[in-house]
Amino acid sequence: MHITAINLWQIDLPLRHPFISSEAKMTTKPALILELTDEMKNHGYGECSAFATPFYTAEFRSGAWAFLTELVLPKLINHSYLTPTDFDDQFAGYQGNEMAKAAVNCALWDLYAKRQGIPLAQALGGVRNEAEAGIAIGLQSDPATLVSKVQSAVNEGYRRVKIKVKPGHDFTYLKAVREKFPDLMLMADANSAYTLADVNHLKQFDSLNLLMLEQPLAAGDLVEHADLQAHIKTPICLDESIVTIADVKAMVKLGAGKVINLKVARVGGLSQAKAIQAYAQQVGIDCWVGGMVDTGIGRAANLALATLPGINLPNDLSASGRFFTTDIITPPVTLAGIFVQVPAQPGIGYQINWQQLRKVTSRKFELK
Repeated sequence: MHITAINLWQIDLPLRHPFISSEAKMTTKPALILELTDEMKNHGYGECSAFATPFYTAEFRSGAWAFLTELVLPKLINHSYLTPTDFDDQFAGYQGNEMAKAAVNCALWDLYAKRQGIPLAQALGGVRNEAEAGIAIGLQSDPATLVSKVQSAVNEGYRRVKIKVKPGHDFTYLKAVREKFPDLMLMADANSAYTLADVNHLKQFDSLNLLMLEQPLAAGDLVEHADLQAHIKTPICLDESIVTIADVKAMVKLGAGKVINLKVARVGGLSQAKAIQAYAQQVGIDCWVGGMVDTGIGRAANLALATLPGINLPNDLSASGRFFTTDIITPPVTLAGIFVQVPAQPGIGYQINWQQLRKVTSRKFELK
């Protein structure tokens, strides 16, 4: 894969509804969209899902733009790669910036699959042509509103519902949902909103038969997560805490959790995500694929990852229309029941909606 042209767009894609977590409220999805062109005129696409501010990880969009345009992309132009992993080796000396690196790694995977004429999922080693979607619901103003949102999700056929929680918006809200839907696969996502001082409060969650409690404590608090897991029955799922295989090893050694939310953007791309999933499967840790309110570019990469063996839980793979009135890909990602079908076309299997991409672009960088 000889890179002959590079384009990078900074976009803000309007959300259909505001998305609210314990740390932020978004009305648009900020992202960077990368296009790599090879000597055969194939185009590979990747997404940097970094948010506008560093509330999720230390990475943020303006920093990712600088990292890519000043340090990385100038070294890609006229460079050749045998596999997407060659890029990871090339820039192994650059610390952090996983979401920016993910954009490049995923674009190379898209190119790699297109050059072979196969879907991205097949190139990764996927074993299914579909992946089950779960649904995530942001913080709501009151329990009744939350129950109504969950009812809509259940009516659409979803088997797994994830509820965003924070202190003051947690047990009472979850209890109302559980009473209405006793058999629903229900989980809570805290986005690091708690500390060990909340252990007695979090013990109450055990009565709700939750599928898991996602990232209750700070990302670096693996020891504290292990302490919390020893005191509660609800399985802890780690999200922000897992970036490398070394993090998974520490998780297992300490007993800091039982499940991993595997996000392509957070771990630096599909190569690293695939490696983490393979190791987790070896040591008996369940994985499912999470999202970053991704545009269709990132969502396509997530879908391909979700077809790997061992990804057996429903994933955060909602249809494009759940978040966006108009996505930047065509056709948009859609559900068949509660499943997302893997496109049969080579690579990510979607085309760029150029009119929408240009409409939501605030700046562009290009190299030839």
